[in-house]
Amino acid sequence: MGAPGAQTVNTTERLAGLRKLMADKPIDAYIVPSEDQHSSEYLAQCDERRAFISGFNGSAGTAVVTKDKAYLFTDGRYFLQAEQQLDRNWTLMRQGLQDVPTWQEFITKKVPIGDKVGIDPDLISASDAKSFKDVQFSYTDNLVDKVWGSDRPSRPKSTVFPLDVKYSGESHAEKLSKVRQELQKKDASAMVVTMLDEVAWLFNLRGSDIDYNPVFFAYAVVTPDSATLFIDSAQVDDTVKAHLGPQVVVQPYVAFREHLRSLGASLTSSQKVLIGDKASVAVAEAIGQDKVLLSRSPVADLKAIKNATEIAGFRASHIRDGAALARYFAWLEEQLNAGAEITESGGADVLEKYRSELDLFKGLSFTTISSTGPNGAIIHYSPDPNDCAVIKKEQIYLCDSGGQFLDGTTDVTRTWHFGEPTEEEKRAFTRVLQGHIAIDTAIFPNGTSGADTWARKFLWQDGLDYRHGTGHGVGHFLNVHEGPHGIGTRIAYNSTALKPGMTVSNEPGYYADGRFGIRIENVVIVRDAQTPNNFGNKGFLGFEHVTMSPMHKKLIDTSLLSVQEREWLDAYHAEVWQKVSPLLQTDSRALAWLERECAPL
Repeated sequence: MGAPGAQTVNTTERLAGLRKLMADKPIDAYIVPSEDQHSSEYLAQCDERRAFISGFNGSAGTAVVTKDKAYLFTDGRYFLQAEQQLDRNWTLMRQGLQDVPTWQEFITKKVPIGDKVGIDPDLISASDAKSFKDVQFSYTDNLVDKVWGSDRPSRPKSTVFPLDVKYSGESHAEKLSKVRQELQKKDASAMVVTMLDEVAWLFNLRGSDIDYNPVFFAYAVVTPDSATLFIDSAQVDDTVKAHLGPQVVVQPYVAFREHLRSLGASLTSSQKVLIGDKASVAVAEAIGQDKVLLSRSPVADLKAIKNATEIAGFRASHIRDGAALARYFAWLEEQLNAGAEITESGGADVLEKYRSELDLFKGLSFTTISSTGPNGAIIHYSPDPNDCAVIKKEQIYLCDSGGQFLDGTTDVTRTWHFGEPTEEEKRAFTRVLQGHIAIDTAIFPNGTSGADTWARKFLWQDGLDYRHGTGHGVGHFLNVHEGPHGIGTRIAYNSTALKPGMTVSNEPGYYADGRFGIRIENVVIVRDAQTPNNFGNKGFLGFEHVTMSPMHKKLIDTSLLSVQEREWLDAYHAEVWQKVSPLLQTDSRALAWLERECAPL
């Protein structure tokens, strides 16, 4: 989620080089988005342009460079990290705070009308571009790449591999059939698939072109009678070709743009090509803007609802994951009690070792957030192996981690204190726990989107809050963050109803800048709920938690808990013990630790 390290980078020469290229165009302001040409949240090193030009390497943020100023826009998850990483050339724009514009508002209102705004057309979505009025865009080759020059890493080309239907639960032929049904509903002649996780899901393929995300660089075009996968030939072996079969044509990755031009030219004036709302301006223009139907990707919606096999995989992988977590936390507690010096990074390495011993493990799902004391207040902090803090018994320890397994993706956060927590820490932790329980036990009618007031209610009672969403979609052996649904205030979340089969995280938190951070995160599955009544004949939904790791009772102020909350906690711990303890029979330390932590309040 974050990237290791918080060192400041001197960007003076980089900005000077960029401004020289801007003057040559001429361009008055240049936008450097976080995303790549596939609108990926997490990037291959060759696409980390915003990190290169600004020095800030969080996963979300946009740089805007003018002739004499440089601005970095990011949200509350990254305020502290950006403060540490940006040098004096940059002004940090804390999006979400009062009177701070988004980068889109800044371009619209602060850049003088008539000034040329430069951006790589591969890196701005067609939907975003349409939202700007009176902005004169100058679409250009990527200027940051030219500044980066020969030092820019090459694009990875990992060999992809098929995901067996025993894990995916559905063949790629069945998935293509569903996409074609969506084409028919929307009266579209073809669909272009640009998001990497959507391509991987659609063809039941996985790769390793981006760290922690089992995806590969590819596009796809689906018509009523054909499917074409655009991928570098070096990444496709005979096993993959046999898996895809004759119904999928494989073309070179670099042939994609010309294929779109030919596709657009072959259409009549009334025919349309469906592209997702994350597809770039470059994709829309290659087809022809007048021949494009812009819509939320139906593949995203299909992928978000997990089938029975995928749901079973989520349950199984999270139980195994719980065993690794128990082994780690038991080991860490023993080491700290013995006076050992364990760094944040060293702890994360041990947790990764325990996970790597689990069945079906394929790697981590993101960089482990292993943070002690004040580092826990940096929401997406990740320790630098060469320079990080030692975990201290007298400080809160926050660990947010996850694994990629053939049968599922895990993402879990637990907060511990191996010494004696203060009353302030216990009260804050309990308020976070109450919000977590409120989401876990929520019942709501079909058609409800992911608002998160329930999660914040108890913190608000104490005048506390947190600067991130409460939940994100979770992929099935795919990206740990996936849309379009979630729990929070984002427009996409509030325009997407939660549906049975969706997987989402439940992760309220609280962060005391410079002192400590608290977060409790489980992955939950949306499911049908049984209610005594059925008002409006809508049907009602609730959540099933699949994460199996105890909550830290030492940090709970039990006087704040209701009877129902105490009963929920005892029942959750009984479930964790029942499901995880059979996997720890050969680790007496972890078994004893789990038994103690899962005992009733």
